Amino acid sequence: MAVRNYGYQYETSPRKIRPEYNTPREKQVAKKTNKKTMARQESNIRKRQQEAMKAQKKLYRKAKFSIFTKAILLFAILFLVLFRNSQISERFAKIQNLKSEITTLQKENDQLEINIQNSLNLNTIEQSAKELLGMQKLTNKQTHYISILKKDYVEHRTEEVVIEEQKGFFEGLIEKLKSVF
Repeated sequence: MAVRNYGYQYETSPRKIRPEYNTPREKQVAKKTNKKTMARQESNIRKRQQEAMKAQKKLYRKAKFSIFTKAILLFAILFLVLFRNSQISERFAKIQNLKSEITTLQKENDQLEINIQNSLNLNTIEQSAKELLGMQKLTNKQTHYISILKKDYVEHRTEEVVIEEQKGFFEGLIEKLKSVF
C-alpha cells in the first residue's frame, strides 16, 4: 500500500509545491496575510455565530408563537364546548318547566271537567234554577192539555226513495237501442 503524503511524489505534477523556506519579506507578507485571513476567518466565524443565534431566536419565536396559538385554539374549543353545554342545560330546564306547566294545566282541565259534569246534573240545575232564578215546579193548575187531530200527525215513510239520475243524450240513446234489441 502506498503511503499518502500531503505533497506530491513526482515532479511531473501540474501543481507546484510551495517550498518550505521563505524569504524575510515573504515571511512578513505571509504574517500579514495570515493576520488578515485570521481576522477574516474570525469575523466569518462571528457572523456565522450571529446568524446561528438569529436562526435560533427565530426558531424560538416560531415555537413560542405556535404554542401560543395552540393554547388560544384549545381555550377557544373549550369555551365553545362549555357554551354549548350551558345552552343545552338551559333548554333542558325550559323543557322541564314547560312539562311541569303542562301537568298542572292538565290537572286543572280535569278538575274543570269534573266541575262541569257535576254542574250538568239535573239536581244541581233544578236547585240553581230555584235559588238564582226563583223558578218553581209546575202545578196541575198550570198544566193545559190540547187535543190534536190525526190529520196533523206526521207519518214516517217506509218505502225506499229512488232517485233517477239524469242521463246524457248519448247514454239515453244507447239505452233505448238496448231495449229495442
